[in-house]
Amino acid sequence: MLMDTPDETLASAAASGDRTAFGVLISRHYDRVFGLALRLTGNRAEAEDLAQDICAALPGKLRHWRGEARFTTWLYRVVVNATHDLRRRQASRARAASGWGDWEIARQEEIAETRVAVDWLTGAMARLSPELRDTVALVLGEEMTQAEAGQVLGVSEGTIAWRMSEVKKRLRAMAREEAQ
Repeated sequence: MLMDTPDETLASAAASGDRTAFGVLISRHYDRVFGLALRLTGNRAEAEDLAQDICAALPGKLRHWRGEARFTTWLYRVVVNATHDLRRRQASRARAASGWGDWEIARQEEIAETRVAVDWLTGAMARLSPELRDTVALVLGEEMTQAEAGQVLGVSEGTIAWRMSEVKKRLRAMAREEAQ
């Protein structure tokens, strides 16, 4: 009996909550929904997902169907709109991914620059005397105050201040030599 019922009648019944009418509509039009989605997306997996999403959302959408056009015309419009929404989401993801790609490239460049700087500093530190290396390790590496570093090394705070000044002077000199 329901198989002979016009789509528009089934759609009105389905919009009112008639599950049987909704089931008949889906069985009658699923292949059309999928076929149009496939032609619009050009991708079988996307078309399958889209058709399933449309069918899942159809009960809510049917509440807005006014019956001014044939049901199939309205249904095709639903598929076209869903495809446009999918394309917009994909474009947004692509833009976001592109932005992340730029961010990742910049992050990798920064990591490489930091690595070069750390390698240079490690090599330069190896050329310093053990007393200067120990001082730098405590003041900069361990973030101790000059007074704390002096206590650990058994020297005055003034000696630590002089050593840090000497380290800066020697590192600048090494950098100038290498730049020439």
